[in-house]
Amino acid sequence: MRSIPEHESLKVEFKSDLKRYPDTELVEEIVGMANTKGGELYLGVEDDGRITGVNKIHKDEIGLIALVANKTMPSLQVQAEIITEDSTDVLKINIPLSHSIIATTDGKILKRRLKLDGTPENVPMYPYEITTRLTELSRLDFSVTPLLEASLDDFDPNQRNKLRELIKTRKGDEALLDLTDEELDHALQLIKDVHGHSYPTVLGMLMIGKESEIQHYLPTATATFQVLDGTNVKVNESFHKPLLETFKLFETYLKPWNPEREMEQGLFRLPIPEFSNTAFREGLVNAFCHRDYTILQSVRVLIDDDGLTISSPGGFIEGVNLENLLTVEPHGRNPALADALKRIGLAERTGRGIDRIYEGSIVFGRPLPDYSESTERVVKLFIQRAKPDIAFAKMIVNEENRLGKSLPINSLLILSTLQNLRRATLEEISQNIHIGKSRTQGALERLVESGLVEAHGNGRSRVYYLSSKVYKEQNNLAGYIRQSGIDEIRYEELIMKLLVNQGYVTRKDIVDLLNITPSQAYRLLKKLAEDDKIELEGYGRKSRYVIKNAR
Repeated sequence: MRSIPEHESLKVEFKSDLKRYPDTELVEEIVGMANTKGGELYLGVEDDGRITGVNKIHKDEIGLIALVANKTMPSLQVQAEIITEDSTDVLKINIPLSHSIIATTDGKILKRRLKLDGTPENVPMYPYEITTRLTELSRLDFSVTPLLEASLDDFDPNQRNKLRELIKTRKGDEALLDLTDEELDHALQLIKDVHGHSYPTVLGMLMIGKESEIQHYLPTATATFQVLDGTNVKVNESFHKPLLETFKLFETYLKPWNPEREMEQGLFRLPIPEFSNTAFREGLVNAFCHRDYTILQSVRVLIDDDGLTISSPGGFIEGVNLENLLTVEPHGRNPALADALKRIGLAERTGRGIDRIYEGSIVFGRPLPDYSESTERVVKLFIQRAKPDIAFAKMIVNEENRLGKSLPINSLLILSTLQNLRRATLEEISQNIHIGKSRTQGALERLVESGLVEAHGNGRSRVYYLSSKVYKEQNNLAGYIRQSGIDEIRYEELIMKLLVNQGYVTRKDIVDLLNITPSQAYRLLKKLAEDDKIELEGYGRKSRYVIKNAR
């Protein structure tokens, strides 16, 4: 079986060595991969995947490792080994992802990218891209970069006053309110001292800069709000306003395009917006916090027939992907900016704004937010237009009222999954919500204890589904019967059939017969005994059940 991949990719490179591939070009290929995702380079394989073998000069793995270390700055440590494929030797070089920028000793800095046809290539990394790469690796916080050509006169005092008002109304860090303007600016890192002089930082300009100065010093910091009705453009606004002003404008623009319907809950009527306002706000915060301010693109909000899309320039930072969005430790491209927004009360203080985005869809029984259109250059959050599931929403509200607090995000994800899949195993639920099995199982068992979820069977075949209580509240008991399984209705029939054929049954017999837990088996046998259909004979290990009056 072939161990070498069939095709090249961003993390797999083939190089022919029939004419001895030049060492200088080999080092450059390795540098490009280290500055991107790392990966594997196979020396002795043609671009089309044919294995032609490594040149005898390159069969010295130790020498190759030393060559790469000596020809890179800082020195890059790779691993190399000769592997044999179809009786032909190939040099496999394992290249680690570098957490700093690697250059050749000739001064070349390269990166790897995919061409339009999907094949990889090495290209130069330009100076502005170095900043982007370091922020992706969490090695640089661009938001605290001082703007040495700017001055404190470029700040708008009215924006600082609005910032103070926001701290009051949004219950931010009230200790900030006791500070002087200069102390406040230092505390939030809006300014930075360089050689005894204070200069606005990128963060400061974004938060309280004058609009004209933001456009001058940070031309990349644009924001766009668009509404499309079919192909007709209803709204198309772009601006370079301070962040607080931008958030307020976006929320104002959203209102006429975000109609509400009402849900009756006891004596109250609860409004259900088309798009959750909390999810929208957190989506905006994430977009501005984690965007790449070196890229000349806008944070873009688009409302169209399909739903709401929030686009943010710059892909996911290193370590974040579609699979771990809900579990990865909170860290962003601009930590100081994120911290400032938390302290003034605009962002989720735990750094888990993503939870609120998902919660905004789940609590109304709508499809989960979708990040699948994100690329290496942009992160896209899509929230689909969908009618709310009123019965499901009521179930969530009732449970949260009973608990006196919001349900954890893992519990909400599980309930949403079971609402859609109807019944699923632990493994299926874990894969669906991208949460580890142990965490998923813990949340599932708590939901079983709360009476929202029921389980059938044990081991790997154990399945979960929403409880009869939930289906009853949804006026869908027929649906519960379907999901809980026809076998449960026939449990009594099957037990009695085994009794007739075997003459007796034990609790273990019932566990094996119905694939249920011992406690479930005990309850079934106890009910049959209470109905005078069977009776217990013997004690302890010798106890068993027989048909009543059968002796």
